[in-house]
Amino acid sequence: MRSSIHFVRSAARAVVAAILIALFAAGCATREPAPVEDRAARPPPKSATAPPAPPPAPSATEIEARPQTYTVKRGDTMHQIALDNGLDYRDLAAWNNIDNPNVIRVGQVLRLTSPDSAAATATGVTTAPLRGAPPVAAETKPAPSPSPSPSPPPVAAAVRPGDNVKSAPKALKEPYSERALREIAAASAAAASTTPSPAPSENAPTAPSSKPEAKPELVAPPTAADNGDDDRLDWAWPAKGRLIGAFSETANLKGIDIAGTAGEPVVASAPGKVVYAGTGLRGYGKLIIIKHNSIYLSAYAHNREILVKEGQQVTRGQKIAEMGNSDTDQVKLHFEIRRLGKPMDPVRYLPPA
Repeated sequence: MRSSIHFVRSAARAVVAAILIALFAAGCATREPAPVEDRAARPPPKSATAPPAPPPAPSATEIEARPQTYTVKRGDTMHQIALDNGLDYRDLAAWNNIDNPNVIRVGQVLRLTSPDSAAATATGVTTAPLRGAPPVAAETKPAPSPSPSPSPPPVAAAVRPGDNVKSAPKALKEPYSERALREIAAASAAAASTTPSPAPSENAPTAPSSKPEAKPELVAPPTAADNGDDDRLDWAWPAKGRLIGAFSETANLKGIDIAGTAGEPVVASAPGKVVYAGTGLRGYGKLIIIKHNSIYLSAYAHNREILVKEGQQVTRGQKIAEMGNSDTDQVKLHFEIRRLGKPMDPVRYLPPA
């Protein structure tokens, strides 16, 4: 009895084990393979925010330039208007047909450019010298000799350099015959015995010379952005002394102040032409203005003595005045550098002290 029970239990365990093995095998057979991801082919993720675009280049209208006109206000003088616009007051008077620069009217509109340049700007025409082109040698062609041959067929279009030009007439089709075959063979043998580069026939069109025609090159006038060497001046300190006043746009301090003693030399900061020497500008005392080029002016104020005259050419470091206290409460030199009439910080241009 016990052996029978033991046998039944063993058989039941074997059946259960067989069922489990079958279920496990079925599960392995139906399981899908794990997905494989190709990360090498995936494009890099895009950032949430695109990088900022570079700032656009300045347009031609943003190029720094002087205004074309100025309306006179109360308290203005011809000398001050010229200084504020980087001009010679005598040129300003001549452009506006003013005989006496000391007489201007409130509300008067002054031209700040020469009439010639203003007319060129208005019409859009600018005169500039032309660069000379090398002379082109004239090609001599032999005169055609009279020939009784019939006139050549008209050329459909002008022959351009580089085109393949055929000087021989086009081949004509003839009916096949032994006579024609013999003539063709004889012509081929004669052509082979002659030189391969025969002279062009008289009536064949000739290609023009491959040398291009020389054209004058227009030179564009310089603009405010093409100042060349005008922006590269070798500046020097106009006087020796302690810096007691700094440039400031917010406080309307248009230059620097250099302390010193009466009679100390004041020198030209850069080479140029003296365009003003006098006392016509209120608050500057005895003043000297030097025009260095079409871009820069420099001003030297509160001098005791002026040693140069208007129209005089000066060199860098040349003594032009003596330091003083004219129209101020202490001995000092007030020095300005103006670019196109706009006050600039002189320390940015002067060498280290």
